[in-house]
Amino acid sequence: MMDHPLILLLLLPAVGAFILALLPSGRPGLIRNTAIGVAAVTLAYAVSLTQQIDFSNPAIQLATSVVWNPKLGTSFSLGVDGLAFPMVLLTTVLVLMALLASHMITHHVKGYYLLMLLLEAATMGVFMAQDWGLFYVFWELVLIPLFFLIDRWGGKNRQTAALNFVLYTMGGSIFMLLALLVLFDATPAHSFTFAAMAEGARQLSTAEQVLIFSGLLIGFGVKMPLFPLHGWLPLAHVEAPSPVSILLSGILLKMGSYGLLRAIDILPAAAQAMQGLLFTLGVIGLLYGGLLAWRQSDMKKMIAYSSVSHMGVVLIGISTLNVIGMTGAVYQMVAHGLVAGATFMLIGLLYERTHTRDINDYGSLIRVTPRFAFLIILAFVGGVGLPSTAGFVAELHVLIGGFEAWGWSIVLLSLGVLITATYSIRTVKQLYTGPMRLDMQQVEDMRPLEMVAAGSLIAGTLLLGFYPTPCSR
Repeated sequence: MMDHPLILLLLLPAVGAFILALLPSGRPGLIRNTAIGVAAVTLAYAVSLTQQIDFSNPAIQLATSVVWNPKLGTSFSLGVDGLAFPMVLLTTVLVLMALLASHMITHHVKGYYLLMLLLEAATMGVFMAQDWGLFYVFWELVLIPLFFLIDRWGGKNRQTAALNFVLYTMGGSIFMLLALLVLFDATPAHSFTFAAMAEGARQLSTAEQVLIFSGLLIGFGVKMPLFPLHGWLPLAHVEAPSPVSILLSGILLKMGSYGLLRAIDILPAAAQAMQGLLFTLGVIGLLYGGLLAWRQSDMKKMIAYSSVSHMGVVLIGISTLNVIGMTGAVYQMVAHGLVAGATFMLIGLLYERTHTRDINDYGSLIRVTPRFAFLIILAFVGGVGLPSTAGFVAELHVLIGGFEAWGWSIVLLSLGVLITATYSIRTVKQLYTGPMRLDMQQVEDMRPLEMVAAGSLIAGTLLLGFYPTPCSR
């Protein structure tokens, strides 16, 4: 197994989920600590793999492949490169932090932690797969634990939110599957591997590539989510338990942009032909998401729509089709994962204490929750992308790459940043200034473990802001 490190990495959370299934349901503390321990070991092992990866080499590394079904042309093929491995690391970090912030889960504890570990395994599988058939299997597997996590532990409209999420995503997946089957039919090697499908795509005309790329764009666009395929997002974020919202916004949205980058790699002619459409959709998402976030008084909805806006930045970076812009897109994926994870965690923890997400119910909380104030302000600073944060590095790359591709049209990115700054400053002002409300005087400040979880994500944002080399070389 040590000769196949990615298989071991994939198995760690899956085996952890199996161990949880054997533990007695009447021991919630043991179940929680075991799940956190498994997630910590998974993160530690993922970090240790950085010693075996040459990030200056664009080739697939730590590869392992076993033919799965020769008649169907599928294989259990895993590998990582400079695009996939940061996403794997981000997944392991966010899952651990989400589990640390899951102390509010008090019913069906075993099922909750078991599903969270299965979700981690399926998500890492998406990023490590080097076979489109295997990629699709993991892509669909992600839906199962997410559906139950929202449906069983969500808010009062959880059933509607869970059903919306699954129907939207499965609807997009149908287009993705059809596009992959058409591409497979054109592949002489009769194989679903990334390399074979890319070779097959080179034989196609631009019109055929555009048709296939359009199907993939719909499938990946639902998960990103692109306008107008974002209808599932606000309700899912609002109704999901806060730790699940951390993973939804922090890593699940990145599956869509990751898949889109892989699609561009195998269908470059289609990407060139649809470059203008990608840029237009990115700008619409950036401005539309930002304006809707500005209009929200529900803080969870605000962060949900801000995710649409930030993923618009990612799409603008992808649309440049140049190295600088696409580097900025990948960096923004990591930066937003950390910032969104921290923001959802902090707002969720605040909601557990106050039982309200309406921003108008707060005021002058800095007197009673100074630790909350410090970390929430830093989280919103990271969201705006001020200098010294990872978001700044990402947006600067997108700005430079965008100017090279689109000229002065890229000034629209600056407008999006201004909108983000507006609702971020408004939120901080409403939470921590003004008159103190009587019912807010007894709010408990952050506990040490919560400080560690949220502080780690914010520290990652600042570290990548000061030292961007790990994600930009």
